[in-house]
Amino acid sequence: MNSKNEQISSLIELNEELENYFRNTIIPQLFIDAHLILRKFTPPAMRQFSLQLTDVGRPLTEIHENFRFPTIMENIQHVIDSGEVLEKEIQTTDLRWYQMNILPYIVQKNKKTNGVIVTFVEITMRIRDLKEQEKLIAEHELLLDTISHDIKTPLTSLGLTIEMLKQLPEKGMQRFPVLLEKVENSLIKMQHIIHDLTDARENEHRYKPVEELLDFEHIIEDVRLTLAPQIKESKAVIKSEIGHSEIKFVRRKLRSAVYNLVNNSIKYRSKARTPEIHIKTYEKDDYMVIQVSDNGMGIPEAELGNIFKKYERISRSGEGSGIGLYLVKEIIEASGGKIEVESSLGEGTVFRLHVKL
Repeated sequence: MNSKNEQISSLIELNEELENYFRNTIIPQLFIDAHLILRKFTPPAMRQFSLQLTDVGRPLTEIHENFRFPTIMENIQHVIDSGEVLEKEIQTTDLRWYQMNILPYIVQKNKKTNGVIVTFVEITMRIRDLKEQEKLIAEHELLLDTISHDIKTPLTSLGLTIEMLKQLPEKGMQRFPVLLEKVENSLIKMQHIIHDLTDARENEHRYKPVEELLDFEHIIEDVRLTLAPQIKESKAVIKSEIGHSEIKFVRRKLRSAVYNLVNNSIKYRSKARTPEIHIKTYEKDDYMVIQVSDNGMGIPEAELGNIFKKYERISRSGEGSGIGLYLVKEIIEASGGKIEVESSLGEGTVFRLHVKL
């Protein structure tokens, strides 16, 4: 009898701990059984999805519209049938973004899925921040490149011209040395400004890009979140096969390189089929190879030599500034790596980034 009472007390104590967890968690969670009956939810789920205590015990079919996500029923049923964890970014009908995880609730005794636990983490602001960050990175890289190449080169030429003019005879050119001095002073000032914008910033820690040991799967996750609206609109399927994961690189630069390749795969997709993008990594000859392949429009062979040029666009259809692939090439080559591309018109394209290990 005492043993039975102890078991009951233990169960009551465990139930109280579970109830405390439910009351104090800050994450919206749903507990749904194998018959698609809502069995429990956390207080944040009540607020987020306008649930009532009387909704406990109701079939999900009667309240699924509260979740503002059309395919939630199909997703839950898939996890119950397969026993596999489902993770995806979803956009609800009120235009908010969530990381939705559906985990199977498995009864260990018979190894059967007896329901699911659904967790929602709002990522609306993170997606906005990542998109803004990618825009700023592209503008920053383009500005530095413009200063370094498009301005420095003519300034160097102007400096050489001034040196040549200095060698000319001064007879009959009394005012020429004064004018020449003014031009030279202006040239020096411009060079100082460029130095302040580029070289000087490289020496200051707060502006210096720092390499860190990265897990490439996290880079893919950031890219997926940044492109979540485009992925949803295009119904693109993104698969990954990570053979080598760790790489020492500047996080924002590697993310920007992968972002531009995946963005192009979505942007230049074929109208004849659902876009599929395969991201694969592996190690080869002291390089980590990042391969991004798609089944999109493809690139004509005659244009392959021009796609990495600044302001050169793969296609005249759709939006684009023509600097994405140029920046990818600059980022990879500046780190001691290289980039390769193969493409078949109408079939798809494969990019390989060789990043030095």
